[in-house]
Amino acid sequence: MDVFLPIAQVFVNPIEILLLSAIVGVLSGLFGVGGGFLMTPFLIFLGVPPAYAVANEANNILATSVSGSTTHYLKNTLDYKMGLMIVIGGIVGTSLGIYTFTYFKGIGKIDTVISLAYMYILAIIGTLMLVESLGEIDKAKRNLVEKKKLHVHYWIHGLPFRMRFPKSKLYESAFTPIIIGLVVGFIAAIMGIGGAFILVPAMIYIIKMPTKLVPGTSLFVTIFVSVIVTFLHSFNYGSIDLMLVFMLVVGSIIGVQVGQKLGEKIDSSGLRALLAILLLIVGIAIAYDTFFAEEILNGTVKAQDVELNFFSLFIQQFSNEMPFFYGLFTIMFAIFLGVAAAFIRRFVSNLKKKLLVKS
Repeated sequence: MDVFLPIAQVFVNPIEILLLSAIVGVLSGLFGVGGGFLMTPFLIFLGVPPAYAVANEANNILATSVSGSTTHYLKNTLDYKMGLMIVIGGIVGTSLGIYTFTYFKGIGKIDTVISLAYMYILAIIGTLMLVESLGEIDKAKRNLVEKKKLHVHYWIHGLPFRMRFPKSKLYESAFTPIIIGLVVGFIAAIMGIGGAFILVPAMIYIIKMPTKLVPGTSLFVTIFVSVIVTFLHSFNYGSIDLMLVFMLVVGSIIGVQVGQKLGEKIDSSGLRALLAILLLIVGIAIAYDTFFAEEILNGTVKAQDVELNFFSLFIQQFSNEMPFFYGLFTIMFAIFLGVAAAFIRRFVSNLKKKLLVKS
């Protein structure tokens, strides 16, 4: 049974949305990367217009980031000072990204820009992951141990205004995390992704943070970037659809938990190669859809042609009449779902421990 999205103005199958978001969530939990660069293309393939797919996936990322960040807060594996410096750059980058998004939307080219961005990003990431994973598999077969340099210095390490980050035990230029945050914020605003696939390697190899602090700090940064992206998309374009967000969040949070559990039990080297191949396939599909597929109507239906229920009518009117408060509400809605998921997970974990002790 299809459901009509009152903001995106299309029919979608809720089972497909839940299933795909859960699968992407499993991949996210298994490999430690955000699923936005996969889920947004999937939404586009299901008929959701690209501009709406970007905005709603950003809101979904906010909820999952809050859930994961809350867990790391309870474990005390966050570097707030480093995170806030990255957020400063993220705010600037997000603003530039939204300005760019607005420009291309104004000239009617935003769908093409989003498709091209995903095509290139997925091709680059997929290729790099495939080469790395095949290399790891080959080394494992030959029992080779590669010696890596302990310290590799780039131009970014020579920047001024160095400051101390006690939690990470680093003495780093303030511009290093700010520049990284700027890049992540810009990409997040245009593509509706959290930017973890850029942020996590940058924090490990450029900033050189302790590995145990990277996931929590990355999620902490993603919260702020996603809040800004969600609010600006909602306020400027009215593109956040709470019905779609709810389905995405439920599927993603469940999938992430399953993925994290699987990651503790299986070797992901071979699976990483499969993920890389999947990224390349999705990139090729986007390229085909952009350049070669014939332009067809994707089943978009205007609101006046559909009899809306009370909830859908409320969402539509709320978004149109009070965009500022609707944007705040979508943010609070995602944060509530994320925090609730984190505490439910903690409650279940503690309950399991008590049952094991009793048994």
